[in-house]
Amino acid sequence: MRELLWPRKGFLRPIRYLTMRILRLSASPHAVAAGVAAGVFVSWTPFIGVHFVMAFVISYFLSGNMVAAALGCAAFGNPLTYPFIWGITWEIGHLLLSREDHLAGQAVDLAALFHKLNFTELWKPVLEPMLIGAIPPAAVTSVALYALTFYTVKGFQTRRRTRLMERARLRLAGPVSDMPSV
Repeated sequence: MRELLWPRKGFLRPIRYLTMRILRLSASPHAVAAGVAAGVFVSWTPFIGVHFVMAFVISYFLSGNMVAAALGCAAFGNPLTYPFIWGITWEIGHLLLSREDHLAGQAVDLAALFHKLNFTELWKPVLEPMLIGAIPPAAVTSVALYALTFYTVKGFQTRRRTRLMERARLRLAGPVSDMPSV
């Protein structure tokens, strides 16, 4: 029971794992960054069932890495973040569509709409504002994370390449002997 409330190795371990997993991908910095940005971008949309497919398609068109797209999608859009994402996109969507006064007295019965799964009835009150409201934060976060990921992966790969070249140089040089020559 304690493990559910407070993990033994801490809450930051999964974040460090995902970070290292992204950094160690054997792709160009652009491909990794484009994949992460595609995953983050689609995580803002209200279409949960197809986030990975959408991330793969966007990543493909941006010449991104598919694994990075999946990791970006899973890291940014998860059950812990969805309530915040939905609230933000809902509010921004209503601001952009100028609906704050229009829906003030109306109540939307989401349970009934989802039970019927009638897309046309669900579009106007729920999906349209969330989709419109997702565009600004998705654009900002995906561009910011593209830049952050690109330069982080580029620096990591440069340091790794330098370290591997140094190891190879030392191996080729052979063992160093401490005995003086006579």
